[in-house]
Amino acid sequence: MSAPLLQVEDLHVSFDIRREGDMPWTKPLKLHAVNGVSFTLNPGETLGIVGESGCGKSTLARALIQLVPAAGKVVWQDGTNLLGLSPHEMLKYRREVQMVFQDPLASLNPRMTVGQIIAEPLTTHHPGLSKDEVKARVQAMMEKVGLLANQINRYPHEFSGGQCQRIGIARALIVEPKLLICDEPVSALDVSIQAQVINLLMKLQRELGLAMIFIAHDLSVVKHISDRVMVLYLGRAMEIAGSADLYGKPDHPYTQALLSSVPIPDPAAERAKVTIPLDGDLPSPLAPPSGCVFRTRCLRAAPRCAADVPPLLGGNHQVACHFPGPLMAQAVPAA
Repeated sequence: MSAPLLQVEDLHVSFDIRREGDMPWTKPLKLHAVNGVSFTLNPGETLGIVGESGCGKSTLARALIQLVPAAGKVVWQDGTNLLGLSPHEMLKYRREVQMVFQDPLASLNPRMTVGQIIAEPLTTHHPGLSKDEVKARVQAMMEKVGLLANQINRYPHEFSGGQCQRIGIARALIVEPKLLICDEPVSALDVSIQAQVINLLMKLQRELGLAMIFIAHDLSVVKHISDRVMVLYLGRAMEIAGSADLYGKPDHPYTQALLSSVPIPDPAAERAKVTIPLDGDLPSPLAPPSGCVFRTRCLRAAPRCAADVPPLLGGNHQVACHFPGPLMAQAVPAA
């Protein structure tokens, strides 16, 4: 078996927060956006990351490529810890890891043509290419993502949201990376366009042998595209398992609550399904609960949950819970 493409160990991301009215000498509050997350990613694999807004999904993605300061280890396939590299040393690995962002139009420079936008990473990492070689590669990549080569001199505002996301994908793939990080790439698009972009990503992954980290709120989309899924809550990994295993037999109460909220297209099945309540709001990351961070919203919480942080344990199916397993006995019928 080949070595993991990426191995993340005990990743932490924190920010100093100052409140309005604080004096310069006042000690800032510490916000722990990502708190001790560990996982591996194999070549050609897709890891889906899900969780509510504010759980640290996007911060985790940015930390992997040093867009935000982080502590811990992000070990590449060759054994290099990416978090220990200088900006100059990191340049080599930026060819290997590219990112597609959530807002298609906002992630593109409005003053550059589509051709210039897609070509920019190519000219940065392969400065020896001639203008004709760059143009040929850009046009070939445009066609690969479903754009017309004769649109190369148009500007981003002349394209729809779905087309702008295809431009972003082309820009990310032009340098032939090994890992593509997709930070909610379809959440701003219409449902029909979402399906087209998801199918395009899966097609490109097969053709190019890409590994992907796919972040999304839509659990149905994540199930469709992912080989494995990681569930985040307040900066911590609650459960990591193969897609079929996690969706079929979720062990963590938070995962169970999330999955029970997914609507079923069949009206009769939707009325008959059992819903696990998820009461209250996400606690503030400035003052997270002690012990298990999910305990304030958990139907299964016990005194031990307030005292001890549950470790992420297991083999192919890992769960961070003192009392894992089915929760159906405490569930309620859907309204």
